[in-house]
Parts: sequence; structure tokens; C-alpha cells
Amino acid sequence: MKKYKKIRFASILGIIGNVFLLVIKSIVGVLFNSSAMLADSFNSAGDIFTSLMTFIGNHISSKPRDEVHDLGHGKAEYVFSLIISIIMVISALFIIKSAFVKMINHEELKFSIWLIVVGIITIITKLLLFLYTNILAKKYKNILIKANSKDHLNDVFVTSGNITAIILTYFKIKYVDFIACLLISLWIIYTYCKIFIESYDVLIDKTISLEKKNEVIAILNKYPEIIKYNHFNATPIGYEYQISISIFVDGNLSTFASHEIADKLEKEIVKNIDEIYIAVIHVNPINIDKKTK
Repeated sequence: MKKYKKIRFASILGIIGNVFLLVIKSIVGVLFNSSAMLADSFNSAGDIFTSLMTFIGNHISSKPRDEVHDLGHGKAEYVFSLIISIIMVISALFIIKSAFVKMINHEELKFSIWLIVVGIITIITKLLLFLYTNILAKKYKNILIKANSKDHLNDVFVTSGNITAIILTYFKIKYVDFIACLLISLWIIYTYCKIFIESYDVLIDKTISLEKKNEVIAILNKYPEIIKYNHFNATPIGYEYQISISIFVDGNLSTFASHEIADKLEKEIVKNIDEIYIAVIHVNPINIDKKTK
């Protein structure tokens, strides 16, 4: 439960930090007609939504297994990350449309030192949030907090580009604000498309990676009693997997002995491979004289 409390706290920090940034970005963006700053403010609005979805998704996924959900609620993380990615991509497309309209209407950015000040405040805030959430993402391998962490880091680079655009506009370089807005929006689309694909893969039960499968097979091969194996299946449960394998052993072994092999194998797989939440080994007898491996 410590994991879920930490993630909940991180999502609350994200909401508070992004509400603050949304307010100051919106004010200076409107006052000085900055498309890039307004795009950045929309990004902060999306970040609030992202943190809120993280909070809700984390609350649901933290619930233990029950009579209706045998494998728990881990996939809730991916459902909510999928929702986040769709909303953010749609928002970015609307930002691009707004920027084109402003360029066509020749609405120019009014330079102000306040645009730079807000940008610097944003970078400091987002860098601190990134450092905290990145630690949690690496420790708990949670896709929701991973999405938050990536978003905070992206905002550091995005706002840095925004500040550069503001400075260049001061030197009367045209359309740089529009270009910055466009790049920000495209980066948002790219980032959340990656999260969408990762979430979608889990929700349609994409199997475990070949690398991890080979690690499991290496453990299987350590047991000389196993004559052959088949029916290797893996089902994602949140960021972890449940796997099932059928192994074939000498039919002359006692039931106790053959199942003892399976028990040891299940424990060794779960202990040595972090991504595997539970291993289920089915034991089948085979005539030792007709073995094929």
C-alpha cells in the first residue's frame, strides 16, 4: 500500500503545481498575445487532467483482488493512461488550429519580461516534479506515474523552447512564436501517442517480451527432470504478467515429486523475474522411453 500512497501524493503535488502554472501562463499568454505561452497553458491544463487521472486510476488499481476481479485491478492504470493520451492528443490538435488562425490573422506576440519570468518558474517547478516522479516511476514501474514523469520532463524542454522563441521575437524575428507553438503541440502528440501504444498493448493482452520469455526458458532448462514444455502463455496484469506453462516429466515419478518440481519452478520464476507476478505450472506425465525434447 506504500506504493499507492506515494503515487497518490505525487498526483496531488502535480495537480497543485499545474493549477498554479495554468493560472500564471494563461494570464501572461492572454495579456501579451503569445501563442506559444497559451499552448503551454493548455499543456498545463492537460497536466492537471493527467494528474487527476493518475489519482483516480491509482485509487482503483490499488484495490485488492475480489470475487469479481480474480487478478486484481491493475489494468485500471492502463485504462486511465489511455484516456489521458487520447485527450492530450486532441487538445494538441486544437492548439495547432488556434496557432494557424493567429498566424493568418497576423496577431503578433507582445514581448514582455513577464513571459520569461513565467517560463523560468515553470522550468523550476516542472524539474522538481520530474525528479520526484521519476524516482517513483523507476521504483514502482507504474505507467501512470511514468506518464506524469515524462510529461514533467517534456515541459522543461518545451518551456525552454518557449523562452527561446520569446527572446527571438524581441529581435523582430517573425513567426518564431508560431513555430514554437507548433513544435510544442507536435511534441505533445508524439509523447502521448507512445503512451497510448504502451497502454493499448497491455489492454489487448500483448504477450511478454522475447527477452523475458528467454529468461523463463533458461530457468526451465536448469531442471533436468523436465523432458519438454509447451503452451507458454503470458497475460498482463498491470505492468506485471501472469504466465502459465505445461511441463512434461517422467510418468514414473510420484504425484508429490512431480508437483514439487512445479512448485520450485513457480517460486524461482517469480523470484528472479520482476515482471512476472505469478507463474502457474501444469504438470503432465510422459513415457520416458518415448521422450522428445
